[in-house]
Amino acid sequence: MIDLLQRLLPRSLRQPTPVPDALWQSTLAAHPFLSALDSTEQGRLRLLCTHFLTEKEFHGANGLVLTDAMALAIAAQACLPLLHMHGTSGEAVRDPLKLLDWYGDFVGIVVQPGAVVARRKTTDGAGVVHHYNEVLAGEAMDRGPLMLSWEEVAHASEAAESGSNVVIHEFVHKMDMRGISLGEHPDGAPPLPKGFLGTRGASEARQLWRDTMQTAFDAFREAVAMAERFGAERPWLDDYAAKDPAEFFAVTCEAYFVNRERFAQDFPALVALYDGFFRPAANAQ
Repeated sequence: MIDLLQRLLPRSLRQPTPVPDALWQSTLAAHPFLSALDSTEQGRLRLLCTHFLTEKEFHGANGLVLTDAMALAIAAQACLPLLHMHGTSGEAVRDPLKLLDWYGDFVGIVVQPGAVVARRKTTDGAGVVHHYNEVLAGEAMDRGPLMLSWEEVAHASEAAESGSNVVIHEFVHKMDMRGISLGEHPDGAPPLPKGFLGTRGASEARQLWRDTMQTAFDAFREAVAMAERFGAERPWLDDYAAKDPAEFFAVTCEAYFVNRERFAQDFPALVALYDGFFRPAANAQ
């Protein structure tokens, strides 16, 4: 009941349960891309996590018992992209807690022990309906809950070497879903900050984003095709990024946050683009 009342209060009036020091330090130590943050960033991340844990409801599925350490690990990785961001309407933000509005369309986070097999269907151009199974390590639903595989989350430190992070992937999808109409599919073009990379308006900003992303997406898909058809070297990132622009955005954001140095080697244009999105104030200086 106390947690529910805290969730209903405005953030400025809440008194959330603090994250214990020992638990916080062990979480940072277990994730090198978090421990690499400077002290100011770590303090800001801890503040975001404290309120994130108050606002969200975690549910273990299929017998999984969630611990405080598991919930904090998810919260810290989910809040990492928010550290230096703009508000959901493109505005600069003084109160960092306002950044949690990016995740304001849902409360529930379902954590499965492992991957989940989902039954899918699609209709081709001839109107024929095809049914298939898809193995999911996570899933973000527009205006709905988010699902994660703990097996994947637990290996975040090792997965960072290959630029992978399931938590960041699904929460970036939530950002991409901001502003789309119900039933629409995200397209890898989230709401941009005002003055994005020196552009003079929203239309110019969107065009710069789409042009840069399309060039990188086309090049990645070509690299995947060359590897599959002719045995060329496979791209560093997961081939899943070639599925569509939304997945390309999510997969590349994973690498941007957990292995920036390697990501910059393969996607220098996206480093500048993502800095403009995720770090607009620093980029404007």
